[in-house]
Amino acid sequence: MTCVADDEDSPHEQRERAGEREDEQAQISSLLEDNAEDLYEHAPCGYLSTLLDGRIAKVNATLLEWLGYERADLVGRRHFSDLLTVGGRIYHETHFAPLLMMRGDIGGIALELKAADGTRLPVMVTSTVKKGRDGQPLLIRTTLFDARERRSYERELLRARKEADQERDRLQRLNATLQKTLLPPTLANVPGLDVSAYYHIASADEVGGDFYDLFPLAAGTWGLFLGDVCGKGAAAAAVTSLARYTLRAAAVYDPDPAAVLDNLNTVLNHEYNGTDPRFCTVVFGLLTPAPDRGGFQITLASGGHPPALLMRADGTAHYLPTPGGQLIGVLPDVHIATTTVHLAPGDTLLLHTDGLTEAHTATDADGRYGDEALLDFGRVLAPTTASATVDAVRDLLDTFGTGVDDDTAVLAIHVPRDAPPAD
Repeated sequence: MTCVADDEDSPHEQRERAGEREDEQAQISSLLEDNAEDLYEHAPCGYLSTLLDGRIAKVNATLLEWLGYERADLVGRRHFSDLLTVGGRIYHETHFAPLLMMRGDIGGIALELKAADGTRLPVMVTSTVKKGRDGQPLLIRTTLFDARERRSYERELLRARKEADQERDRLQRLNATLQKTLLPPTLANVPGLDVSAYYHIASADEVGGDFYDLFPLAAGTWGLFLGDVCGKGAAAAAVTSLARYTLRAAAVYDPDPAAVLDNLNTVLNHEYNGTDPRFCTVVFGLLTPAPDRGGFQITLASGGHPPALLMRADGTAHYLPTPGGQLIGVLPDVHIATTTVHLAPGDTLLLHTDGLTEAHTATDADGRYGDEALLDFGRVLAPTTASATVDAVRDLLDTFGTGVDDDTAVLAIHVPRDAPPAD
């Protein structure tokens, strides 16, 4: 048996479908005819029309519902300013209304309305002066937007911002406290030496990884170091703490500068050889008096650290060569560069981290302060003292402003010309 499908509607079905379409169109037309008045009355915002003296001439249902009034309570009986709080009324009379009449329109003004039950309704107000054919003002039409959600959002935003500021202050205090624990409270007093140090914090929001120290070893011998750990924050602080105490302990065991840095390299490479390797640059020095010549002898060992700047008593300045020294903590076996120099009376030695030479400045072609600029800086200073050198570096860093994006530590040692012999 073969079945044949009827793809076309019957005449009766076609008439029914046409009737449904006509009924739907009639409903749409009816809604469109009522749409203008309905939109005015039940708009998502309040509408208000007033005479030039402020008397309310027309108000929509939305605003009446917000305020809890009947239409007869307002139209022809109240002024717009009557709906405002005391502060809003003063602002309306002294600023809003005069500016509106002068400009013809005004918008985005925050005011508060008083509801019939005494509660307050924050609104954003926009008003326009409507003119007649002769150009004379006739009415003022005002649109009001419910700002309760916005006000709530602003309060929440202010609360969140306040909490964020408090959390940032707490973090900065914590960072400052932690930073202090990573630096010596005081430097050792070395007879016959003038010593000064300074730590420049690039950002109070993060703990830096720079460190320094000067401490006694055996009788008549002192150790000093200055270094810079890769990175910032808590992880860098942990490495800084480990490096400081390892250097001190290693120097007691064997004060030879190369041996001290080799010991630190072994510790860091062992502790941080996984997926998050940590390393640092560091210079370690061994100070001993030179009674026959006056002043001190210092042996410096460098593990990838910027060279020390020596400013002589005769006004010259140059870097102490420590080429080829490798980063500490990267490889199991590391090459340590050493140099020995005599610090005569009047000489000053400056150790620094690369936050100084890497500072952004427009005076250099590559936008960095650079080694050559620091060398010129030393030549201008020489001869100088430790405290004068640190003060000059501090002033220099201040001139860079936000160009110093990395913490900077400096340690200066000076042999006074009239210093008594060291023990």
